[in-house]
Amino acid sequence: MSAAPDDATTHPRHELTDSLTHPVRFSIMAALAQVEEIDFKTLRDHLQLSDSVLSKQVAMLEGAGFVRIRKGFIGKRPRTWLTMNKRGESAWKTHLQALRSITEFQAGHAPGR
Repeated sequence: MSAAPDDATTHPRHELTDSLTHPVRFSIMAALAQVEEIDFKTLRDHLQLSDSVLSKQVAMLEGAGFVRIRKGFIGKRPRTWLTMNKRGESAWKTHLQALRSITEFQAGHAPGR
């Protein structure tokens, strides 16, 4: 028989942001959280991804309203830069806090303790 849920406490997993649970999107946001702006090639190389995988996942984050994409040229070469916007920063902080709370919740309320 399982214990009845504690109505006074909602499990912290409910605070996770679905868009950030994917490992590649999580990694992108972690990298963006460390910089003001990063170019696509540098991020791709840092995360060890193909152009197509990074492009697809960045598009999903942009669609969620978490990142801003800026395109331009350096000389005649096209370049793409990525920035975490305010909404993305807020979602990132909430997601990280939820992960921390989950680990603290589990450690503090594990069966047999």
